[in-house]
Amino acid sequence: MGNKSNSWNNYIVDYQSFLFAEKSLSKSTLEAYMHDLNLFIRFLTMEDGLPDVNSLTHKHLVRFLKFLNDLDMAETSQARIISGLRSFFSFLLLDDLIDESPAELIELPKNSRRLPDVLQPEEIERILAAIDLSKPNGHRDKAIIETLYGGGLRVSELVGLKISNLVENSGLINVIGKGNKQRLVPLGDEAFSALQLYLDGERSVSKIVHGNEDYIFLNHLGSVLSRISVFTIVKKLAVAAGIRKRISPHTFRHSFATHLVEGGADLRAVQIMLGHSSISTTEIYTHLDTDFLRSTILLYHPLNKRHRNQNVKF
Repeated sequence: MGNKSNSWNNYIVDYQSFLFAEKSLSKSTLEAYMHDLNLFIRFLTMEDGLPDVNSLTHKHLVRFLKFLNDLDMAETSQARIISGLRSFFSFLLLDDLIDESPAELIELPKNSRRLPDVLQPEEIERILAAIDLSKPNGHRDKAIIETLYGGGLRVSELVGLKISNLVENSGLINVIGKGNKQRLVPLGDEAFSALQLYLDGERSVSKIVHGNEDYIFLNHLGSVLSRISVFTIVKKLAVAAGIRKRISPHTFRHSFATHLVEGGADLRAVQIMLGHSSISTTEIYTHLDTDFLRSTILLYHPLNKRHRNQNVKF
């Protein structure tokens, strides 16, 4: 592992020198390239451990793109990061350090209608049960999961959540979503209770960095929690709970919406709670499983009711 890490460090140093000497990039642009490359390395390390650069494949890049998507990263930012990775792998090709670029055929994700991953309620219970409340940040992590699932928040909305966003004695939070749009989201008793325990306990004794006083979720240094930190927390809890699905903070948002729709919630109400500007975006959550659809038809369709009353078996 150490040798792999050292190899990557050497590649990065050489690449940085190449950009500086041959591309004449500004300091800020150079820093952006390095930041994006380090984000990719952190992702690889977090997934399965940092692989040798020659063993990287197209699939690693595809999973990285999904990760960026789950972080609510704007498409323009995703395009910039992929452009930087293409440049990095092109440099490695020029120096004969790799045989082919894993980014050669990579494309930025389009707004597809694919079905999102969803956790079952019992799987969410297992994740919550895996949190050790006696450990530092235990109550914070529980409040994070409860809020993600209880309110269907995007990860960017969660980390941006402030104490001043809590509407007193109402069970509502004022969420600042995409495009700085505000919406009121009702949280269940469990989620609000978890938030209150964290705010009154762990957070109340934290040393908070100036300027972060109003943010709800803080890291161990007293600064606002980052999106990638939330991703790491979710991943570790999923492993501890024995969940084998690839999940992210966004999975709880998908699960929130799916479970509401399956439970009979009005699609328009779900749209408002999710902060979707178009109902067509919310309609993806009508992907109810076939067993649920079948049981619903058998239960409610007039023809089936008549047959059931006549003890006709299907």
